[in-house]
Amino acid sequence: MTSVAQEAWFTEPALTRILSVLNSDSGEARVVGGAIRNTLMGLPVGDIDIATTLLPQDVMERAKEKGIKAVPTGIDHGTVTLVVEGRGYEVTTLRRDVETDGRHARVAFGTDWTVDAERRDLTINALYAGADGEVIDLVGGLADIKTRTVRFIGDAATRIAEDYLRVLRFFRFFAYYGSGRPDADGLRASARAKDKLKTLSSERIWAETKKLLAAPDPSRALLWMRQTGVLTEILSETEKWGIDAIHALVQTEQALGWTPDPLLRLAAIVPPDAGRLEGLAKRLRLSSADAARLQEWAKAPVLPDEVTDVGFDRLLYRHGSGGLSMRIRLALSSARAAAEGDPLSMRKAARLTALLKRCGSYTRPIFPLTGSDVLAAGVPAGKKVGEMLSSLETLWVERNFSLDRAALTARLEELVRHKP
Repeated sequence: MTSVAQEAWFTEPALTRILSVLNSDSGEARVVGGAIRNTLMGLPVGDIDIATTLLPQDVMERAKEKGIKAVPTGIDHGTVTLVVEGRGYEVTTLRRDVETDGRHARVAFGTDWTVDAERRDLTINALYAGADGEVIDLVGGLADIKTRTVRFIGDAATRIAEDYLRVLRFFRFFAYYGSGRPDADGLRASARAKDKLKTLSSERIWAETKKLLAAPDPSRALLWMRQTGVLTEILSETEKWGIDAIHALVQTEQALGWTPDPLLRLAAIVPPDAGRLEGLAKRLRLSSADAARLQEWAKAPVLPDEVTDVGFDRLLYRHGSGGLSMRIRLALSSARAAAEGDPLSMRKAARLTALLKRCGSYTRPIFPLTGSDVLAAGVPAGKKVGEMLSSLETLWVERNFSLDRAALTARLEELVRHKP
């Protein structure tokens, strides 16, 4: 018998209280999904979701009677969030699909646990645990967890046709939980359904892709996405660019303790072309922050092989640290991958490491003069003010930011005296 009864998360008073409320008076509730999957795979547990035979309104009423806050977060689809001691637990009524179109499903509530399990996507996501902690497996999920097999429940093509986002979820879960080669039926069904991804909203596609890119090591999943044509379907920019750099980046992240960065990993597999990346950001409706980071990276200059600290500081001033940091991390990953037995790459990696450290501690100096200073020196308002200010700033940068306000003011006065 497989059980989660002794797990710390399962014995939390808040969860025990909710299960007690929902399992009384002919109601039945079980923990479902990720908490059980992650526990059995030895991974940290995040959200704790609950499935129940009770209708959403009954869940709300029972919670109210027991002084538990209930929020109807998705009541039309059967989901109520119960909040105990500041933590939310999603409680969803058992369901069966009445109608699906590949994007949305019309559901009916029910009380059949097998029907509820069989409408879910992957076997490892359809495990339940009753109030006693015993794990209930209705679709073969326990065997797949042991072999780290990511497999659709029943017919893969049928599951995907119910919601085409499951193509990306298949690869995302493989990135996090899979081992070896992906399930053959899942691969075939995903390849055949890839053109249906265009029927989904851009927000859903990017949200799922970003989660995949945040996996500890998404390189194998990306490889199979490329092989099936799925990657080209959602990220056409990768087609002629390739994904070879992702493996070296992941290895460097792990070796140097970098936190996985989905945007940096995306940068590793798309060309640094500002125009194309602007199109990508619009197509997938990236957030303003994500789109701006990609632009900073694309517009950052390629570092000269022998850049000096002074030269690097000038680049930092002109381009900022964000894009240059991404450039350096990708270059460092490439250099580290080539460093074994190559003294030149080893030296390059060492230099890039030093520049990355310098980048991390960089504080942009403030140019001592403003337009008001130029006006005060007698220059009439207009574009000449900006031109003169820019000229002085260029001089300041070329002198390694060493000229103080007094020296720059003297230079300004000299320029004004000799202006044509």
